Amino acid sequence: MRPIRPNRLKLAVLPILALAACSGAGEAVEPGNGAGPSARAADGRPFAVASLGQFDEPWAMTFLPKGLLLVTEKKGNIRFVDFGSPNPRTGSISGVPKVDYGGQGGLGDIVAHPDFAQNNLIYLSFIEGGPNDTRGAVVARAKLVLDKADGGRLEGLKVIWRQEPKVEGRGHFGHKILFSPDGFMFITNGERQKFDPAQNDNQTLGKIVRLTDAGGIPSTNPWYDQGSRVRGQIWSKGHRNPLGLAFDGQGRLWEIEMGPKGGDEFNLIVKGRNYGYPIVSDGDHYDGKPIPDHSTRPEFAAPKVTWTPVISPSSLIIYSGSMFPKWRGSALIGALSGKALVRVGINGDSAREVERFDMGQRIREVEQGPDGAIYLLEDQTKGSGGRLLRLTPVR
Repeated sequence: MRPIRPNRLKLAVLPILALAACSGAGEAVEPGNGAGPSARAADGRPFAVASLGQFDEPWAMTFLPKGLLLVTEKKGNIRFVDFGSPNPRTGSISGVPKVDYGGQGGLGDIVAHPDFAQNNLIYLSFIEGGPNDTRGAVVARAKLVLDKADGGRLEGLKVIWRQEPKVEGRGHFGHKILFSPDGFMFITNGERQKFDPAQNDNQTLGKIVRLTDAGGIPSTNPWYDQGSRVRGQIWSKGHRNPLGLAFDGQGRLWEIEMGPKGGDEFNLIVKGRNYGYPIVSDGDHYDGKPIPDHSTRPEFAAPKVTWTPVISPSSLIIYSGSMFPKWRGSALIGALSGKALVRVGINGDSAREVERFDMGQRIREVEQGPDGAIYLLEDQTKGSGGRLLRLTPVR
């Protein structure tokens, strides 16, 4: 892994965690379903945007205690930013595994163990090559050891899960990671642009799987004792390219995924349900061949929100912070082709888009910071890296 160059990551001198929380004024509305803060910037958005740095093909980020931020770059780097001091320092994390880089593949998600403060464990997803030009996603965990100089290192890295099977192609890996409130690990799997695997119970492709924090199969999974080891991992199936998972305050699991030509989806994920792809979709194939809509096959779980034209959803959080109080309980979605931050209001088991904010660039990742601010990673653009942005309410 190449070391970070001094001018590679330019950061604004901004002690993030010390900034005071503020919120827009306005009439009180039901959380997750109102129009949001009424105060607006000159561009009409209810937040100010600060650019905090620039990265090379950033893909995911996670906040750690004491103002630490880790950012993955697709080529196989983890960047380290310490916002816990008046003058933020930057650096690199060594010990990152070799990744199969290309297309949509490379180094992917990064999350901390729920008990990170005690065990210092982090989890990475990345693409691993296989025989005969095949590849697939894997998840590994390692101990993060920080130093006082310019970053830290991964120790004892071990792959604890592999997407099965490895196939040709470089698209639709999914490989987003989320821990549930009760400590189980969920991993998304795209169908790798192969369609039929999403309905094949002997493959993880096109599925959401649920594991223990060590990669074991929980006995409470829906098909734990019904067939193969792979089937035992599956929590839900019939997905195309799921790229975001989040739990709401009531413990419901929500997911976003890219549809084909039309039909991006926002789904409420229920244990053991089949979401229908490629048998049904609210979009069509890229060659124009129609796919029956969800309404024609009620045995499949239908999305709560669909988008045509697509927004190409990349990431998802359910906001729970204090800076945007009227957004609590809302889903915030990063949009790639939509070049937007999309807010979806959730009301019980139903949902609807309530606001869309033009960001001018493809949004790769959305995250809530420990201060309640909203952080975005832009996707890489030609001639420019992806910026880290911080959104705070307009006073």
